[in-house]
Amino acid sequence: MGWALSDMLQEFGPSLYSSDGPTVPFFGFPYPTRMAIAKLADGGLWVWSPIAVSDELAEAVEALGPVRHIVSPNKIHHLFLAEWIERWPDARVYSAPGLARRKPDIRFDAELGDEPDPAWAADIDQVIFRGSLAMEEVVFFHRESNTAIVCDLIQRHPESAMTGFKGMLMRLDGLVGEKGSTPREWRASFLKRKPARAARDKVLSWKPERLLIAHGECVQNGATGVIKDALAWI
Repeated sequence: MGWALSDMLQEFGPSLYSSDGPTVPFFGFPYPTRMAIAKLADGGLWVWSPIAVSDELAEAVEALGPVRHIVSPNKIHHLFLAEWIERWPDARVYSAPGLARRKPDIRFDAELGDEPDPAWAADIDQVIFRGSLAMEEVVFFHRESNTAIVCDLIQRHPESAMTGFKGMLMRLDGLVGEKGSTPREWRASFLKRKPARAARDKVLSWKPERLLIAHGECVQNGATGVIKDALAWI
């Protein structure tokens, strides 16, 4: 996926880094975790969907630059926010739509919208996938590395890890391998498809070459086609 800045942090593309965290349970299913860090033009760090903090990871992150923005892309990716806020209290923390109301115990400074915050607008674009009764997700585009950053909307769990009954269910849900997509129950919650189509069209208009996702195999080449196929259900 790129050269390793440390055992905990790898270069995904120019000025964009990723780190794999522990597997966490989600309704009884094992979910690997992954975060992304973009180094902005001003030298500050933009942290997406942070994983559990260790001293080794914190040291690698601080070697890149100061943590200035911590972003949760949807309302279920909040498990480790408090750890990051405690370690980097000066960073601004951004809530996905609906998350601040769900987690009043977490300090948020702003809610993400369809337009990027001025602090990272020159480096990163974004759009919200609206129209679902269950959850809205913010998808990002890191310009310098030409990377779309997607959380739960596209999942591509490795075939080798999908064993037994739970693996079979993950396959039936369309979340495994190169053809991985969106959980079927989440798809069904998009009663209004028009705003979701508009968001998908914006993502495709970015023409991303790379795709960085939280759960499963990322893509280094040809990401626009992968995204188009994965979100064809919309």
